Amino acid sequence: MSADVGEAAPDFTLPGIENGVRRDYTLSEYRGQKVVLAFYPGDDTPGCTRQMCSYRDEFAVFEGVQAVLLGISPQDVDSHERWAQKRNLQFPLLADTDRVVAREYGCAAPVIGIRRAVYVIDGEGVVRHTDKKLIGATFEKAGKLAGILQGI
Repeated sequence: MSADVGEAAPDFTLPGIENGVRRDYTLSEYRGQKVVLAFYPGDDTPGCTRQMCSYRDEFAVFEGVQAVLLGISPQDVDSHERWAQKRNLQFPLLADTDRVVAREYGCAAPVIGIRRAVYVIDGEGVVRHTDKKLIGATFEKAGKLAGILQGI
């Protein structure tokens, strides 16, 4: 499966954590808001730390375009909590431990579990932009994503 531009974003519910509070997150609860789903391979790894810390440092960019940022990886909520505290990450980190959501979005991968991928979803729940990496630690910067978000 894959979530392609112009298609409805597959809905999901995953456990997660934000600012020390654990709860379940459902994509459809954000209807009416723009959402950035940032899939990443692993907590506390060099490339993922660079990506998520850059989003942390430029979080005002997402807020400025009224967008919600959700990080998703295959580690469990305990791992997310440790990493979020260590790096002061102020946005939700969701646990896709069985990679069901990653498969629905077309970014599950053998060995690494999840490919680095970003999906921009509009307020109607439609995918408006995707960026999927085959391999590597490069990622779309907050400024580029803000430009895309402003256009939807």
